[in-house]
Amino acid sequence: MKFNKFLALLVIVALALGASVVVAQDAPSGELEIFSWWTGGGEAAGLDALIAEFSEMYPDVTVVNAAVAGGSGVNARAVLQTRMLGGDPPDTFQVHAGQELNAVWVAEDKMVALNDLFEENGWMEQYPQGLLDLISDAEGNIYSVPVNIHRSNVMWYVPANLEAWGVTVPADWDEFINTTCPALQAADVVPLSVGENWTQAHLWESVALGVLGVEGYNGLWNGATAWDSDEVVAVFEKFGQILDCSNADRDALSWQDASQMVSEGAAAFNIMGDWAAGYFLVDLALEPGTGFAWAASPGTDGAFMMLSDTFGLPVGAPNETAVRAWLSFLGSAEAQDIFNPLKGSLPANTSADITNGELYNAYFQDAYEDWTTNAIVGSQAHGAVAPPNFSNGFSTVIAQFASDRDAATAAAATAELAAENMMTGGM
Repeated sequence: MKFNKFLALLVIVALALGASVVVAQDAPSGELEIFSWWTGGGEAAGLDALIAEFSEMYPDVTVVNAAVAGGSGVNARAVLQTRMLGGDPPDTFQVHAGQELNAVWVAEDKMVALNDLFEENGWMEQYPQGLLDLISDAEGNIYSVPVNIHRSNVMWYVPANLEAWGVTVPADWDEFINTTCPALQAADVVPLSVGENWTQAHLWESVALGVLGVEGYNGLWNGATAWDSDEVVAVFEKFGQILDCSNADRDALSWQDASQMVSEGAAAFNIMGDWAAGYFLVDLALEPGTGFAWAASPGTDGAFMMLSDTFGLPVGAPNETAVRAWLSFLGSAEAQDIFNPLKGSLPANTSADITNGELYNAYFQDAYEDWTTNAIVGSQAHGAVAPPNFSNGFSTVIAQFASDRDAATAAAATAELAAENMMTGGM
């Protein structure tokens, strides 16, 4: 199906929604500030489509799209912290499910519980229990509405390019380092495109999962795997070898730049979350399976590293009535069927129309199969298993390691971070 037909179908779906979405409050009005980091590509297109439909449903609400540019929310979170601590919260804001939400804003009593909203909309039966646990405190109070499920551990490539270069998707990182990388470098092709610091941390977690396995990776977050152990030192050593197979200008590139290196044939592979599917589909108008293809990152077949974008209701939100209407819309299956095909993610609401091949293409079908059958682990780089203080410090560790390649020092520094943040939780 051509992409313009795909967009047309989304418009038709959107126009059919008004009567089917359960709304928590009647006739909201006034301004509604939606704070996120969705400023480009499929994510911006998805947010715009949601706002357009919501505005049709509630014409008396003026939506203020207060998005702050910066991959994975690195800039938006800094702005949000200043506003929240300064008593100037937006009406609603994007936050990753898990520790990014719970260890900061829930722990600081800055969020309003939304159990009533979930019960009114029937979502307690429509969202997976594991996901509900990620957005809840120990007492079972729910604090945000998930709009999607993303997969972190994805390797992207162009099939025809691999065939022309005589390489295949590596089964593990040893094959990539010892066979794939030298062959591509001999052909003057960048084996793995990598971008700025946060994308390097994103890459690291896929390497860690591939080297440690599911149990060892989960042990990093529940205390069973020591950060300064030989096993973790080995992860950093392998990560350094992988960086040696990447582009020298990585610190100057966004994730989109690194993805485009693959689509243009300058690089063979890229490790990025499946928002890259939205970029390939929306920005570059590529066909899944031919213009771009995918596999679990090396050594992680059978494991699904997840993250979820959510929105909540901060204490002191200027327009709580409009927020509740927005959240009721956002969590509905209908809204998620508008957003996720553009974003490049799976719907979090299990009653969404995931089997509709007109909406959810071959990538989504493949990812959904893995989501429902694989071992599930949480992303560190995207807030599921580690608090922001740890993740911020880990970004510094990654930057230093990329410079000096001192694996033992990097592991020891991360062990100190884990101790400082009393990390014994996880998924």
